Amino acid sequence: MNQTNAVQQVDHVVIRFAGDSGDGMQLTGTEFTRAAANAGNDIATFPDFPAEIRAPAGTLAGVSGFQLHFSSEDISTPGDSPDVLVAMNPAALKANLGDLIPGGTIIVNTGAFTPANLQKAGYEQNPLEDGSLDHFRVIPVDLNKLTNEALADMDLSTKAKQRCKNFFALGLMFWIYSRDVEPEIRAIQSKFARKPELAEANVKAFKAGYHYGETTEIFQSRYEVKPASLQPGTYRNITGNEAIALGFVTAARLADKPLFLGAYPITPASDILHYMARYKNYDVTTFQAEDEIAGICSAIGAAFGGSIAVTTSSGPGIALKTEAIGLAAMIELPLVIVNIQRGGPSTGLPTKTEQADLLQALYGRNGEAPLPVLAAKTPSDAFDVAVEAVRIAVKYMTPVFLLSDGYLANGSEPWRLPELDNLPRIEVRHRTDPDGYFVYARNAETLAREWVIPGTPGLEHRVGGLEKDYLTGNVSYDPENHHRQTLMRHARIERIASECGELDMVGDPEGDVLVLGWGGTYGALLQATRRMRALGNKVTHVHLRYLNPINPKLGDIIHNFKKVLVPELNMGQLRTVIRAKYLVDAVGYNKVQGRPFTVAELCTAISEQLS
Repeated sequence: MNQTNAVQQVDHVVIRFAGDSGDGMQLTGTEFTRAAANAGNDIATFPDFPAEIRAPAGTLAGVSGFQLHFSSEDISTPGDSPDVLVAMNPAALKANLGDLIPGGTIIVNTGAFTPANLQKAGYEQNPLEDGSLDHFRVIPVDLNKLTNEALADMDLSTKAKQRCKNFFALGLMFWIYSRDVEPEIRAIQSKFARKPELAEANVKAFKAGYHYGETTEIFQSRYEVKPASLQPGTYRNITGNEAIALGFVTAARLADKPLFLGAYPITPASDILHYMARYKNYDVTTFQAEDEIAGICSAIGAAFGGSIAVTTSSGPGIALKTEAIGLAAMIELPLVIVNIQRGGPSTGLPTKTEQADLLQALYGRNGEAPLPVLAAKTPSDAFDVAVEAVRIAVKYMTPVFLLSDGYLANGSEPWRLPELDNLPRIEVRHRTDPDGYFVYARNAETLAREWVIPGTPGLEHRVGGLEKDYLTGNVSYDPENHHRQTLMRHARIERIASECGELDMVGDPEGDVLVLGWGGTYGALLQATRRMRALGNKVTHVHLRYLNPINPKLGDIIHNFKKVLVPELNMGQLRTVIRAKYLVDAVGYNKVQGRPFTVAELCTAISEQLS
């Protein structure tokens, strides 16, 4: 046994696991993330994988990656560049090498560097032999051979044994970063409980990887990342899609109403349907419809019947739902429409992130049909936004857009479980008194009509897509009535501005540069702002949760800055809205690569505005 390995304390580490789509990189990253969370680290993850179910093995198109940032300090992003790259084959090395920090560590599976794999990856020479990696610390490990040797006594095919090499790599990383192996062994046994032979093989591979690190001389040191100082409470690791699902289930319980989800599967929104289907015992009904139109129309029907109603999709699916969204706006029923944005247009980049559906959410309907639009900023924040979206929908009797994106949907972070008893109840009133009832009679404060469950005696009424009389709900083509109803629908959404609360702001209410953002760019913008402020710059970060109506407090401060910078993962959609609303010369910083911002490039963009 190697007794010379000293344990070094480090504040944070960024690791990227990369391999072929069949190498189990998402599982490996997820398991290491759980170990980091169990160790009390603050974490942020960034899974990145191709859309194709199975791109050609060994090619650049088939590379799947999982980046994890774990730290003893407060962090808000999965890290700009990995410190460590675990490359399972030549394609994984080639696709990810450019992101590695100078002098970074590469743990490379030498067994996969065959002439055929090198050719598939586009290498003319073996990078392990031509000196091109001399600027990095390369740790060669033949995972193929070592995994086969570890499982030599098992009655499995060679192919089945090779599928366990990701757990060999995981075990090795557990040793390098001083993780407790026993919880992971139990997790493997639980995950493969229905296939005990695979459970045994993966545990053996995992232990072999751990002991390989312990007994070889190629590692001079091990590392330890101490637990982060988090607010006391019970935490779990959560993705954005999990948080949205739990948020809706919680909101329905707070409203004491059944919950209905009507959806058609689409990446990256499908997980919400999967997660919510697990909660039938909480009066949750999930309906996988035959298409997007049926998905939203079933949800509208559920809302008409008195349920908390939700429909989920991504950009192309939202396009198909458009007419039904207008119907929901016209008949004024509570409905939450979730758009997990991805790269586009059309089917575009299904597994890559983008923020390019903001204008679609704000304006993508025929006629004058304004709707409230909310956006989550972090995976755990998606829980709060889901609850808030339901509350707004019910209170103002309106469809509500909830925007997330692929980065938030698949990324994860620690989430402090809320005290459910402390969450405010969501008040729901169903009118039962027929005396003086009119379908479109409105609450003086919210301008919302009353929610009547069909079948309530004496309250028979009709709703539909044709324009209705402002009071009785009878079909009306009267020009003045249509004008009045249109103004009323706008005014009702504007009333929601009173719900926006305080601005989400870091910095002073005046200065040189206001960094204005929304959605999943929050962590990178926050980190960049902190870094620039630490250098003495007068930079402030404001992040919008409400995109319609926009928090009225923004108008109080936006003119107090010399420059307004709006970084977005689109071509400038919020910037367009801000310029029109506040008549300021807002400057955009835009990236449309299917990848999130790095903190470094945002700092550069801010510096350019300061100069």
